[in-house]
Amino acid sequence: MVKGIGVDIIEIARVRRSIETLGDRFLQKVFTPGEIAYCSAKNDRHQHFAARFAAKEAVSKALSTGWAGEFRWKDVEVTNDPSGQPRITLHGPLGQNLAACPVLVSISHSETHVVAMVVIEDHA
Repeated sequence: MVKGIGVDIIEIARVRRSIETLGDRFLQKVFTPGEIAYCSAKNDRHQHFAARFAAKEAVSKALSTGWAGEFRWKDVEVTNDPSGQPRITLHGPLGQNLAACPVLVSISHSETHVVAMVVIEDHA
């Protein structure tokens, strides 16, 4: 059964401006150390940061709670499996509360935008 669905689209330039304006303060607030290392190693790092940002937003929308309460940006981590497919890992209270719920993510991009869709399943 589907617990929630969320989608987000973001302009890559918006994330680029945030990084250029706020620098490490923005990166440290929104992304895990693993995400920062992964994205920073890429040629178009802003596109990869934007993809993770959109996925985190899509998770918040799938939960229908937004960023309220104890929900933090870094509670949602986007990684890639060996084939490159993105995966969502949840941390903190969010991870504990949804431990039995698979979180599926799909990310796509153009030259200017990134879109992410998340489905949270409930097997209860």
